[in-house]
Amino acid sequence: MSKPLVAVLDYGSGNVHSAVNSLSEAGADARLTSDRSLLLDADGLLVPGVGAFSAVMSALNASRGGEIIDRRLAGGRPVLGICVGMQVLFGRGVERGADTEGLGEWPGTVSELAAPVLPHMGWNTVSPGDGSRLFDGIRDERFYFVHSYAAQEWELEVTPPFPEPVLTWCTYGAPFLAAVENGPLAATQFHPEKSGEAGIRLLANWIDGLRTTTV
Repeated sequence: MSKPLVAVLDYGSGNVHSAVNSLSEAGADARLTSDRSLLLDADGLLVPGVGAFSAVMSALNASRGGEIIDRRLAGGRPVLGICVGMQVLFGRGVERGADTEGLGEWPGTVSELAAPVLPHMGWNTVSPGDGSRLFDGIRDERFYFVHSYAAQEWELEVTPPFPEPVLTWCTYGAPFLAAVENGPLAATQFHPEKSGEAGIRLLANWIDGLRTTTV
């Protein structure tokens, strides 16, 4: 099968080129783009995010990125958020006195970590939930984090026939969500593109899932 096409949302966030390179290494045809048709029609969409929650939301709103994400998910088309690209999927973010509305794909608030030293920077282990596809074969690996804020509770209630989301936790001062797998929507608080071979494996696991959802 040809390589799945992954569009990396170009809305002015940093770190995009390393994400494109890592996706390519993991087996995708990765393209950094702001082309609406490509963003909607690609096999997968990656949403990067670096910086303040409010700044990322402002840039996403200006580029209508939230609308693209919402339309893809309504059609069951896969989306992967990374770092602040994960945080903005929640209902709101509270950062340095600013209370900013998020995309609201998941309920809940992103807030400052309860840790004596911030930011949480460097390698850490995670605890993947049962049935995780992202962490298949890499459950015991370490991943690279750079952040001071995170979602620290999971508030979405799911009832049958919808499957329960797979939650992956990490602890730095207190537990926080390191990754979520919820149908076509997945996200990681850490940076796969900075996590060496383990990060490439995780991206490859996500890309393999695109092959099963491609029509």
